[in-house]
Amino acid sequence: MEKPFEPYQHYQLIEQAIRFIETNVQRQPDLEEIASAVGLSEYHFQRIFTRWAGISPKRFMQFLTREHAKELLNQSENLLTTTHQVGLSSLGRLHDLFVTTEAVTPGEYKSQGAGVTIRYGIHPTPFGKCLIGMTERGICHLGFVDGNEGKAVDHLVEQWQQADMIEDYRATAPLVNRIFLDPKPDSPLNLHLRGTNFQIKVWEALLNIPSGSVTTYTQIATQIGNPRAVRAVGSAVGDNPIAYLIPCHRVIRKNGEFGNYLYGSARKKAILAREMSTSDS
Repeated sequence: MEKPFEPYQHYQLIEQAIRFIETNVQRQPDLEEIASAVGLSEYHFQRIFTRWAGISPKRFMQFLTREHAKELLNQSENLLTTTHQVGLSSLGRLHDLFVTTEAVTPGEYKSQGAGVTIRYGIHPTPFGKCLIGMTERGICHLGFVDGNEGKAVDHLVEQWQQADMIEDYRATAPLVNRIFLDPKPDSPLNLHLRGTNFQIKVWEALLNIPSGSVTTYTQIATQIGNPRAVRAVGSAVGDNPIAYLIPCHRVIRKNGEFGNYLYGSARKKAILAREMSTSDS
């Protein structure tokens, strides 16, 4: 029987491989060289990679090219226009997950979480460890953890400075399982968002980007009715408090480059390529 931590352990190898490919992109290293760079035989690497991604490393890496990203942007532009027209501003779909949002009131925003209790926990996922936080009204934080777990918790505290924090692994584990391993389309995940009105608009626009698609900051600015606010949109995307569920990783540059990501460019590429491969299969 596969151990529950195995997807997390596999992701470390996937990230090492992607970083190696990023560094040597001009040479286009073959599978044997990539496997050697992560300390595995070609056979063992391909076996682990295919088990994690569901497709071969060669096919997976094709999703990471700038050419493929540009093609996907062209396809996504029409899809996002259609999605926006049907009015899904507060309801998004991620794989088979349905997500609903509830924003704090202006008074609650100013209180910085006073009177709110947040239960949090750190868990393994297919993309490395994550920290998830939840209130009575829904998920209020989701971020990936690299290195110091204490710093990740500090970041959560900064977002909700006056809230009561309770470490509760048992309470948060079922949520992580639903998000990454066992989605249930008949039961929506509730998100409890703390942000300005502008940030909420941007985050809800991100929820309209279907899995396997990408968009640009310019397209998001246009979608929320403020086409000149591209830089402000970029800031709001960067401040997204609920990674993965609010898919800021699906925003890339107009030239097809994947761009920056709070949790590392390799992780962004891993998430995107896995989504693209799933949608393409």
